[in-house]
Amino acid sequence: MIETLPLFHRIAGRPVVVLGEGEAAQAKRRLVERAGGLVVTDLHEGIAGGARLAFVAHEDDARAEADARRARDAGMLVNATDRPALCDFTVPSILDRSPVLVAIGTGGASAGLAKQVRLRLEALLPQSLGTLATALGTGRAALRARFPEAGERRRALDAALAGGGPLDPLADGSAGRVEAWLADPRRGEAGVVEITLRSDDPDDLTLREARLLGTADVVAHDLRVAPAVLDRARADAVRVDIGHAPVAGTTNSLTVVLKAPA
Repeated sequence: MIETLPLFHRIAGRPVVVLGEGEAAQAKRRLVERAGGLVVTDLHEGIAGGARLAFVAHEDDARAEADARRARDAGMLVNATDRPALCDFTVPSILDRSPVLVAIGTGGASAGLAKQVRLRLEALLPQSLGTLATALGTGRAALRARFPEAGERRRALDAALAGGGPLDPLADGSAGRVEAWLADPRRGEAGVVEITLRSDDPDDLTLREARLLGTADVVAHDLRVAPAVLDRARADAVRVDIGHAPVAGTTNSLTVVLKAPA
């Protein structure tokens, strides 16, 4: 189970309350402005303007608690710097490859850990990732025309974006290959694939097994399969509890059958 629900919130052109002085408050103001939000430094003004988010960065505990309570009573979601108990949401460490954003959070446990994970990912994810995303967005209509059925479209993209595929996000020049790929895309895998698990630890999945599970349209499994393994499947994949019964797939979908470890 995840402890918080990660969301990307559009605030461009909208008021966001930021209260406090010092570097912590300045950092929150920069963050809001970076996302196009309108910084409001007075709580009453923010309430009157319909603000839905509030950052509270007072150094004084009593003042921070009082303003956090007032903002929450007015219907705002509150982030209080260095006070996890007062927070409705936390601010992740952000890796920016716009329009691709990667947010790393620890639920307020350690901002330093989130930062170090981000720095590792910064070295891994190329700057061209955003250009690739933009090109795919521009070509969405062409892809939908070629693959009207959502499952086929998803599998074609999965195959192209997989490691070693023509649009591999970590490979140089992928963004420049989008137009040619759209002219001649190839379908992804379909049918039924059986995976016999070696343990209840999802880290024991091979790279291929993890990829298949993460792209499956249907995940068939018995009750002995660990929830941690099932969590590696797409959230919108159909889940089927089959016990030991055989599963019939189709040529238009990818079905992964998970067998629990002996």
